[in-house]
Amino acid sequence: MMTRTIAHIVLALLYAAAGVLHILVPRPFLGITPAWVPFPELTILVTGLAELAGAAALLQPWSPALRRAGGWGLAAYAVCVFPANINHFIMDMHRPDHGLGLAYHVPRMVLQPALVWLALWVSGVIGDRNHKAAG
Repeated sequence: MMTRTIAHIVLALLYAAAGVLHILVPRPFLGITPAWVPFPELTILVTGLAELAGAAALLQPWSPALRRAGGWGLAAYAVCVFPANINHFIMDMHRPDHGLGLAYHVPRMVLQPALVWLALWVSGVIGDRNHKAAG
């Protein structure tokens, strides 16, 4: 399953990069955090740590159970941050120049459920029952 292996490495690296950005450069993430989210600075820090933990769980080679837990965690993470994506979309569409525009936001909205599925698939939670979690 070379495709799954490559996808699991790419997804882990993307989440690791996003986690580092959440921690080192939180300002853009704070800017799209809905106003109802409590303790936004702490929330952004914790989301960065969650991304790093999920990426590490996907990349570790010794425990399929830990990879599956990482997949569940990243899938849940993608669901939990969806309100920030919606908020970002709304904020941009209210700007006179539409910010990043529909060409950015529509694919982002459509791909969010795909990220949930991908995290579960690459971690071995779903897919071929005979396949041991990617890695």
